[in-house]
Amino acid sequence: MLDHISIHVKNIGIMAAYYERVLSTVGYRKGIEYPGGVQFVNDEDGDAVWLSPAKEGTVPDPSHFAWRAKDVHQVKAFYAAALEGGRDNGAPGPRDYEPGYYACFVHDPEGNNIEAVLHGYEG
Repeated sequence: MLDHISIHVKNIGIMAAYYERVLSTVGYRKGIEYPGGVQFVNDEDGDAVWLSPAKEGTVPDPSHFAWRAKDVHQVKAFYAAALEGGRDNGAPGPRDYEPGYYACFVHDPEGNNIEAVLHGYEG
């Protein structure tokens, strides 16, 4: 099981505000702030997302991160929140990856492909 992830970003101010809004749709809240970064935590299962500044003089490679949603409404809320500052990369809907896979995809302001996914969709 995943305990935490760390996302290195170029602009911590923009990205912290972005992720605070987006992750709140799937049960995360802003946790501790530390020198140069911020944590978001999910109280239900205790996992965390850490936003940290990229090392001086480097540009982080875009990555893919997916958060599990509890229902279709969370997927849609995640998508709507993520589009405020992000770019569409796949509207909410069923996917043929596996039976019952329902997801959305957005590129965050720094190019990461973020996803909210619901498994077991029976639409």
